[in-house]
Amino acid sequence: MSIWIIFIIGISLSMDAFSLSLAYGTLDIKEKDIDILSVIVGSYHFVMPLLGVFIGAIILKWFPINPDIIVFIVLSFIGLQMIIESRKEQDDIKKLTILEMLFFGLAVSIDSFSVGVGLKMLTSHYLLCAVLFSLTSFVFTFLGLHLGKKVHQKLGKISTIIGGSVLIILGLIYLI
Repeated sequence: MSIWIIFIIGISLSMDAFSLSLAYGTLDIKEKDIDILSVIVGSYHFVMPLLGVFIGAIILKWFPINPDIIVFIVLSFIGLQMIIESRKEQDDIKKLTILEMLFFGLAVSIDSFSVGVGLKMLTSHYLLCAVLFSLTSFVFTFLGLHLGKKVHQKLGKISTIIGGSVLIILGLIYLI
């Protein structure tokens, strides 16, 4: 498989990270948290395809869990939390907890696990794939969070309500 195909797969895997980051960025989160969250998402996108390659097939054989249900629960939880946060009076920039960041990273990297399960059939360059997936998701997350922050600065709290609603809708789409 050519490096360009791997890169295109990485961009495809990063699209949900970008769209969710755009919504999450409307929380007007701290710059430090943008950096940390981008690294977390990039790290998940490095680890998850490797887990998919090495243990995914075994896990899915014994426990046929639909990953879309997990994504629905996580996205809905984050979306509801964003809407609730928008109702609070606060002028401060939002400080994310590490648990929120880890859940966000998990939600946007589940598809990397699924790709990892099928990666064995496409290439034997698992590490290269994981590195490219990680880099593209880091960049797309970083850009999405910054763009979402700009939208929040222009639209205020309504952008957070819209962002939370988008996450819930995306969670429902994963479920359907």
